Amino acid sequence: MQANPKKLYGVIPPMITPFTTSGEVDVKGLEKLLDYLASHVDGLFICGSYGSGPLMSVEERKKVAEIVLERVGGKVPVVVHTGTANTRDAVELSRHAVSIGAVAVSAVAPFYYHHGTDGVVEFYRSILKAVPEGYPVYVYHNPRFSGYEIGMDALRILAKDGIRGIKDATFDIGKFSLYMRELEPQGLDIVLGTESLWLPARSLGAEAYIPGLANAFPELCVRLHREGMEGNWEGCRKTQFLVNRIRDVMYLARSTQLAVYAMLEIRGILKTYPRSPFVPATEEEKGKIASALRALGVLEP
Repeated sequence: MQANPKKLYGVIPPMITPFTTSGEVDVKGLEKLLDYLASHVDGLFICGSYGSGPLMSVEERKKVAEIVLERVGGKVPVVVHTGTANTRDAVELSRHAVSIGAVAVSAVAPFYYHHGTDGVVEFYRSILKAVPEGYPVYVYHNPRFSGYEIGMDALRILAKDGIRGIKDATFDIGKFSLYMRELEPQGLDIVLGTESLWLPARSLGAEAYIPGLANAFPELCVRLHREGMEGNWEGCRKTQFLVNRIRDVMYLARSTQLAVYAMLEIRGILKTYPRSPFVPATEEEKGKIASALRALGVLEP
């Protein structure tokens, strides 16, 4: 049960965006995936790394967000990723997210150029100024995709400026521990950005995580979360190992993002496609993934 309404809670998948073979947003596929996920999870994080946000135009991202909010209809909270390489588009997307009823926005640091503390702070301050006072804005810290680290100096400044929290996708449990120790006491909501470290993150006080695997195996990610929240450490440990073995399998598709598209098809949930320059998993790769999932006992023979 969620104890603090100012914090995100539970399993919040970074939902993929379905595309057609010609690269257009697959509206029917999007609606089908929404119906499936909304009945299994606690929230949705859209237009992020799994959601191909950086591969879409501003107007496409608005369209996807509008479809999601309308289709979900308040069943689960929706966080919209609004990060871009430039401040103006991020501000525009953030204002739009507020206008359609998103519960929060989250933005990766402006990518391509490597910005220092002053540039990073200016970027997030611009978003904070663009939304109503007190509206939740989360820093999405993903140095692998942004290309650089957001330092503690910048995060401490932004904490005073009013950001709500951090989506930590550093894949560094030491960094997550630092945030929980230094920033959580200041009122920041620290949310884990991967399924691979839920067990140790929960032991440090995490209550929410954003697992890419939950696109295709939401029930497994819900189980992992529940076991951690209930203090069932042995069960959580076993499920964490299983989840991480599935993550190993995902790289047979060359990336975890591509694997999600493949696994949705393998499970019979949805056949859809990533957008170029992503190249879909081949039939051979999908066959290897299916065989490996069966060997792990998470796919029927």
